[in-house]
Amino acid sequence: MAKKKRRKSKKKLRQQRLLWLIGGLLFLVIVASIVSETVIYQKQQTQSENTDRAQKVAWINQLAPYARELQEKYHVIASISIAQAILESDWNTSTLATQYHNLYGIKADTGQKSVVLPTKEYENGQWITIQGRFAAYSSWQESMKAHAMLLYRGTSWNTNQYQHVLAAKDYTTAAQALTQDGYATDPSYAKKLITIIQTWHLDRFDVPTK
Repeated sequence: MAKKKRRKSKKKLRQQRLLWLIGGLLFLVIVASIVSETVIYQKQQTQSENTDRAQKVAWINQLAPYARELQEKYHVIASISIAQAILESDWNTSTLATQYHNLYGIKADTGQKSVVLPTKEYENGQWITIQGRFAAYSSWQESMKAHAMLLYRGTSWNTNQYQHVLAAKDYTTAAQALTQDGYATDPSYAKKLITIIQTWHLDRFDVPTK
């Protein structure tokens, strides 16, 4: 009777060991699968990030030559022109940029081709959404030129409105002057522009000022 019990006990022990072995193998398979999926996901993320960065660099390089040309003619520092286009259009992905070639959120003058879209303004210490009438352009080049001319000629009510932007000798001073001269209501506008310029080294496109 004791031998039968020992045999049953050994058989049960072997069965338990077999179950433990199977369980261990299943655990290793699951871990390997998770690791594999993680590696694949990280690789896809890296590829996506690399593609996104390459597209952004290509767009910057597309804008840069014309930004330099406009700086020489209208005295708007090239890195400021590019950084504003990036910030205002969210890397050329906004509706205003993709459908109406308006990279800078420039409002329409009376009689000018335009479109009405919702926009955010910072008023009395808080963000509010309003309906704005924005200029519609036929090309991004037209938009860049309109932006440069706006800063160069000022507004209809103040031809010297952006005098501090035009007088700036570097992008930091120019970015701060945009807020000072009332281009944007966002209190962190200058900081955002400076961060974009420094992150993407946009100052390499600036024409040396005299």
